[in-house]
Amino acid sequence: MHGTMMNFPLTLTHVLERAGRLFGDSEIVSHLPDRSVHRYTFADFHRRACALAAVLQRFGLQKGDCVATLMWNHYAHLETYFAAPCAGGVLHTLNLRLHPDDLAYIVNHAKDRFLIVDDVLLPLLEKFRAEVKFERIFVVPLTGKPVPNDYSDYEYLLADAPEFKVPQIDENEAAGMCYTSGTTGKPKGVVYTHRSTVLHALATSTVDYMGLGNRDTLCPIVPMFHVNAWGLPFSAVMMGTKIAFPGPHLDAVSLLDLYVSEGVTVSAGVPTIWMGMQQALEKEPSRWKLASGLRMVCGGAAAPESMIRAFDKFGLRVIHGWGMTETSPLGSINFIKRELDGLSADETYAVRAKQGVPPPFVELRTMAENGEAPWDGKSMGELQIRGPWVAAGYHELPDEADKWTDDGWFRTGDIAFIDAHGYMKIADRAKDLVKSGGEWISSVDLENALVAHPAVQEAAVIAVPHPKWDERPLAVVVLKSGNTATVEELRTHLSPSFAKFWLPDDVIFVESIPKTSTGKMLKAKLREQYQHLFIK
Repeated sequence: MHGTMMNFPLTLTHVLERAGRLFGDSEIVSHLPDRSVHRYTFADFHRRACALAAVLQRFGLQKGDCVATLMWNHYAHLETYFAAPCAGGVLHTLNLRLHPDDLAYIVNHAKDRFLIVDDVLLPLLEKFRAEVKFERIFVVPLTGKPVPNDYSDYEYLLADAPEFKVPQIDENEAAGMCYTSGTTGKPKGVVYTHRSTVLHALATSTVDYMGLGNRDTLCPIVPMFHVNAWGLPFSAVMMGTKIAFPGPHLDAVSLLDLYVSEGVTVSAGVPTIWMGMQQALEKEPSRWKLASGLRMVCGGAAAPESMIRAFDKFGLRVIHGWGMTETSPLGSINFIKRELDGLSADETYAVRAKQGVPPPFVELRTMAENGEAPWDGKSMGELQIRGPWVAAGYHELPDEADKWTDDGWFRTGDIAFIDAHGYMKIADRAKDLVKSGGEWISSVDLENALVAHPAVQEAAVIAVPHPKWDERPLAVVVLKSGNTATVEELRTHLSPSFAKFWLPDDVIFVESIPKTSTGKMLKAKLREQYQHLFIK
């Protein structure tokens, strides 16, 4: 027997039309580079996105052609998010924090035909323009200054756009592309389909998985050039959620001011953003009146339990999640299941510090040398994942096939464990674990414990070669302004929670910790810098 349901394609064209028809009065607010504020409605957004799609078609966009963006988080970037895929093309967001050489490599590897760029980012474009071959470059005049003659004025083209003719799009056709940050080897391209993007947006709108709804106001701090801002712009447009874009203004004060002025109820960013915000709130607790229960989705790195506790005191809820470019990125998110309601406060915080449980249709497992590790909360293994929005390969990189198992699971490179309730916790990246005297030490656990010390702002723990123990942990610490701490003080702070052999052999105090373009600590650089520290 065959089912009698319609074969309705899951495409972004439906999401765009839904936004214009049902949520025309919802608002999109953008803070621009010059700190001016741009406001318009979903109806305006729908009209302009359709106009941009028509312009791309007029200039010869064919199915599968890549439209690159070099832009901050704002209204025009959102227009491109929908215009490119709804015209049959592929949205390709470029990470503006990468080195120009890496940007040139990515553009050439993806074969980008068109580029849409903020006028304030033209100096960055000029650093690699000679190495790439864009057929046409559209400049968004955010500053109001005239667009140089050798570029196309984005606003002028939209004002003179022809009628948009919606093409037939199969849900399995490419909709977007994002490259990994390239911390190990060259950046690798991941191509998202219309189907995977729509399913991901639906998942992030469910109650336990971010719960984005029409009555919310979303502030996506995570860059739109990084895994599609975790897919949240698509979810917000689908649900008619008010959006407040911060632009390039990511300091704590600017973000908190934006939260207050626009009534933000949901936001998303990496731990470094939240740590800065925590310090600002602790310094001036009465300055900002924020929405009670504001949900702060934290990903990109582990959220320290101390930070989760600190924000609870302000009535703000940190929601821990995990994902990767290859997973669109939602792989798991944390919520407290009903069966755990009887836990003590300390036990509940310990659970909230885990990366959480996978959403519907996504499966996780941890694989040890002798097979799948049991879900006992202590047996570690390589974290593997599969699901409808998980990549099955990299764009035109067949040599990377070993990143997938023979039975179709993606090897994340993370070492994790899963407890009896299904909560996953990242112990470390495989390359960041410390193996000392044959025993594993988790750098993540040590880092989270270190930042719980009142004087510590940031901490990175790395493996350093040792003549006797093979490797020993070294802590690299940034202290909060005006604070002091000693090596022994920090070791004493750690000792109640860890076995003696886990304690770092030394602590190096620095002004800052090097980071990747997406805000993650660049431990490879630290390992190189301190590789001879314990070898005399």
